[in-house]
Amino acid sequence: MKKMKMLTLGMCLAMIVSCGSATKNGALIGTGGGALLGAIIGKVAGNTAVGAAVGTAVGATTGALIGKHMDKVKAQAQAVENAKVESVTDANGLQAVKVSFDSGILFATGSSTLQAAAKNSLAQFSNVLKTNTDADVAIQGYTDNAGWKNSTAEQSAQKNLNLSQQRADAVSNYLRALGVSPSQIKSVNGYGEANPVADNSTAAGKALNRRVEVYLYASEAMINAANAGTLH
Repeated sequence: MKKMKMLTLGMCLAMIVSCGSATKNGALIGTGGGALLGAIIGKVAGNTAVGAAVGTAVGATTGALIGKHMDKVKAQAQAVENAKVESVTDANGLQAVKVSFDSGILFATGSSTLQAAAKNSLAQFSNVLKTNTDADVAIQGYTDNAGWKNSTAEQSAQKNLNLSQQRADAVSNYLRALGVSPSQIKSVNGYGEANPVADNSTAAGKALNRRVEVYLYASEAMINAANAGTLH
């Protein structure tokens, strides 16, 4: 089974590499094979397929325009301090941007109060959001699986879930206070210990799992503009 998984991953990575640039990926996404490739790319990147599926077909040309547009959004996000930026795919198989912030940078241990350095990074990031109002936003909070003092495993999991929600809310509230439109932020959710991106059995892995992720993905207005050929 392990060999089969490794073989499958190798095939997936080979497919991704053969596609070349992110814009080419966008051109493929929207077709039958492209939608499958988009799902593969998303899983490799740890994406959770944000965004509601649209009711209309999304063609290759639309995917290419959105991919090119999201390349620009990604480049802007990469200038934000303390941000890890990746290209992923959304629920429609379209290119999206995932921005991850280490919870250790954002918050003190066990706290949901933003630290001073975090506010500086989020201030920079808010400008990216305000510049790209045609991108919808999803905010997700996560923790490692460390237990809480004097708590059972079940109680610890619930406390971690609550903390992840509080931290996601704190990021959302601060971005709104900086002028990001509430209507642009479509979802704010805490997932606690779910969806780890690293091994929780190591300190380094736990640190990676304690994070807040922000996704920028194509809004209905962006998709309509791409369909009309007016998205730049």
